[in-house]
Amino acid sequence: MPRAVRFSRYGGPEVLEIAEAERPQAGHGQVVVDVVAAALNPGEIGIREGVFAAVWPARFPEGQGNDFAGRVAEVGDGATGFAPGDEVLGFAPRAAQADFVVAGPGALTAKPAGLGWAEAASIAGAGATAWAGVAAVDPRPGETVVVSAAAGGVGVITAQLAKLRGARVIGTASEGNFGFLRDLGIHPVAYGPGLAERLRAAAPQGVDAYLDTFGAGNVSTAIELGVRPARINTIADGRAVQRYGVHSAAQEQADEPEIWAELAALAAGGELTIPVAAIYPMERVREAYQDLGTRHVRGKRVLAIKPFDHEGDHR
Repeated sequence: MPRAVRFSRYGGPEVLEIAEAERPQAGHGQVVVDVVAAALNPGEIGIREGVFAAVWPARFPEGQGNDFAGRVAEVGDGATGFAPGDEVLGFAPRAAQADFVVAGPGALTAKPAGLGWAEAASIAGAGATAWAGVAAVDPRPGETVVVSAAAGGVGVITAQLAKLRGARVIGTASEGNFGFLRDLGIHPVAYGPGLAERLRAAAPQGVDAYLDTFGAGNVSTAIELGVRPARINTIADGRAVQRYGVHSAAQEQADEPEIWAELAALAAGGELTIPVAAIYPMERVREAYQDLGTRHVRGKRVLAIKPFDHEGDHR
């Protein structure tokens, strides 16, 4: 029987189960994908714990995961642009961590042959979120941009996309990630108390834009440094959005296959690195979310729905 990650009540990773699921059928204009890899994202923890129940309530039994990569298994009548066997990546809200997902062609794009499964599975979620944030603050050549949590799953893509626009990028991180960031052309600065002073020292001419992927007062720090609210984006601090009027662009603002295709092409061509911290078999989904919940991670964590070869860390 096909499988899917499900939960039937709010709670910690212990509420996650691998349940039997019916194989979906492709309706008119739909495509069924045989999923190979599905990414994990911090926001999924909040949904499962009920933190966002007032906005995004669960409908038990609820599925899990959003962004995935796999092979087209079936194409319904009226669906064009894809054929069985095509390798694709896409977005299936609360359904991606399953053997099969059903999606409209508008929720899929082709996976380049040179792009790994784990990296492809991270494009439509973390990649799109990073793209939207960078687009919101519009870095220009020669400007200085700060990215918080620059070694994290969204932060590392954000930092690179800002750099590709010609900006000088400063990334906040733990000292253990300094070498990793330097290898990507990102100037590292330690996060924590005294951050504003360290950023002033690293950018004596000032900071032009600030991309917050972590919260924890980063927007306040940006304001303290004199960054205009129109040049600040946060994906982790809703209160700061209300208080300062900064941007809150995220995946929803880049929910377009054309953007995913652009990011996938950059990654396949070696212009964008999507680091994968760990790959877990589907059966170890609880452990994967426990590790993700520590928020101490370099790059993405991914579920292997089907076994696949990858040079990264397999847990």
